Amino acid sequence: MNVHLHLWLIPLLPFVGFLLNGILGARLPRWLVTVIGLVAPLVSFVVVANAARSFFGLGSALVSIPYIETCPFPWISIGTLHVDFSFVLDQLSLVMLLVVTGVGFLIHIYSVGYMLGDRGFARYFAYLNLFLFFMTLLVLAGNTLLMFVGWEGVGLASYLLIGFWYQKDSAASAGKKAFIVNRIGDFGFLIGIFLLIGNFGTLTFAEIGAKLSANPAWQGGILTVIALCLLLGATGKSAQLPLYIWLPDAMEGPTPVSALIHAATMVTAGVYMIARTHVLFDHAPFALGVVAVVGAATAIFAATIGLVQNDIKRVLAYSTISQLGYMFLGCGVAAYSAAVFHLVTHAFFKALLFLAAGSVIHAVGGEQDMRKMGGLRKHLPVTFWTMTTAVLAIAGFPPLAGFFSKDAILFAAFQQGPSGMLLWFVGLVTALLTSLYMFRLWYMTFMGESRSPEVHPHESPWSMLAPLLTLALLSICGGWIGIERFSQFLMPSTGARLAESATPHLELYLTAAAVAVALLGWLIADRLYRQKPELPAQLANTVPGAYKLLANKYYVDEIYGATIVKPLLGFSRYMLGWVVDVAILGGIAWLLGGTALLTGAILQRWQSGNLRSYAAWLALGAAAILLFMTAPSMLGAAGVNIHLNWMGR
Repeated sequence: MNVHLHLWLIPLLPFVGFLLNGILGARLPRWLVTVIGLVAPLVSFVVVANAARSFFGLGSALVSIPYIETCPFPWISIGTLHVDFSFVLDQLSLVMLLVVTGVGFLIHIYSVGYMLGDRGFARYFAYLNLFLFFMTLLVLAGNTLLMFVGWEGVGLASYLLIGFWYQKDSAASAGKKAFIVNRIGDFGFLIGIFLLIGNFGTLTFAEIGAKLSANPAWQGGILTVIALCLLLGATGKSAQLPLYIWLPDAMEGPTPVSALIHAATMVTAGVYMIARTHVLFDHAPFALGVVAVVGAATAIFAATIGLVQNDIKRVLAYSTISQLGYMFLGCGVAAYSAAVFHLVTHAFFKALLFLAAGSVIHAVGGEQDMRKMGGLRKHLPVTFWTMTTAVLAIAGFPPLAGFFSKDAILFAAFQQGPSGMLLWFVGLVTALLTSLYMFRLWYMTFMGESRSPEVHPHESPWSMLAPLLTLALLSICGGWIGIERFSQFLMPSTGARLAESATPHLELYLTAAAVAVALLGWLIADRLYRQKPELPAQLANTVPGAYKLLANKYYVDEIYGATIVKPLLGFSRYMLGWVVDVAILGGIAWLLGGTALLTGAILQRWQSGNLRSYAAWLALGAAAILLFMTAPSMLGAAGVNIHLNWMGR
């Protein structure tokens, strides 16, 4: 098995693409920029696919052997701490790499048509390749320190891509917001790394797992603290409460960037990190419970906001936050394989949703407000049917991909006792809201009559439609592998398989309930946005307070601004404006200026221009030097006698 000999190519190729387009792109023809930008992720995907083929060719051996490639030289060696630059290819990282490189490549293809007329075309593909480099580095990392390098890298790449159109203040501010909010979570991740060094003496995932397996009684305590620190990092990167606020504003970047961030790369990093370090969380039950609560709360919180948003991309942004909450819920009930399964299927239908939304925006001249759309079904047939597939998948209708993965999480939660049943109920209500706001988007965008008759929509080019059709196919059949087989495959990487129900037909009943609420959400949306389109406005007027609360996203940004941002800005202005600028820097400037003035005044007295004064100073200086040179010999014996007499006293 020589798969591991080629792992280094997976991140290296996108990095080479970044260097070529980043350094030379402005001087290269556009077709060559396109070739470089597409070949890098394509060859990475081919390497991953070859690794998968070889991996599956091992048969039963694949359930127990992780494959590790280590650089021939150690990376860091300080005292007893040794960290190698190591890559790990196991069941979990293989699944993630297939998603990251496969979906990432489709988004690269789509970007060619979407960004064709942009003057920053080469810069865009350089950033896109850089994003893929850091994400594959994060996934392949064999230790938390190397993972942290990729972790910070995707944060940098997201900042560059969200703020790609930096001429717009809103885009530049959104990029900064994403970067700063993620620093809060990254601080927690970094503290967790320090605690791992102090308590385990290693940062390698395999060694940490081995030490915990050798001490099964080691529960809670410092492990809980470490797990909560890692969770803080995950909430920042995967946009969970309370650090979700950067993700809706990330819509300021180009639409393919939104698809890449929301579906295949950055926001999945937190879920992947928890699954990768699941041994720590399994030994910290309290932290695991916090993961479940954060996930369930985020899922329903974001879904309620999505009900009233009118920007098509912002609806999808809150949908992403909500679906990530499902994944955290799955991890929190120790159903890691179900969480990763939903991560995979979500990558298919969420990438499809964003790219289809981009096709709509492209067709209507950049408009994103759904209230100005309508009637697009007949003008955009391919976009309509592919987005319909994605809407049905995310709503949880069988036999599409989202049905299998979402139900696996809900089923696992239900089996956790009374608290699990509460989490299941929250997840079920979230499924109802998801179906409602997604079919609301569907009706407002494609059905009825056009609400902007001056717009003349047109279907997108095939460079954009081909990825839509591919993702639509994956959204249909991506879940057919089944959670049982998927769980069995991931078992060596994520622990025990999903537990089977002790109650006959329980899974069937829960599945029926999930499908029923999805259908109910569709019926409500049909009533509100097709049969009685005047009803939504009447409902908003009936409960204006609730509508305003949701429309303003619970005023979370305003609360953060009033309680955190403004005090910090005020404190910074005081510290920088008065203490640092006036007191310290001003004081130093005053001291230096005063010293210069005093020295100048003294020197001015010396430099009088009077020859007699110069002669007097010269004579005085010569006398002083002569006295200094002759004083030791003149005072020799007398000085010794004086010294002895003094000592005798």
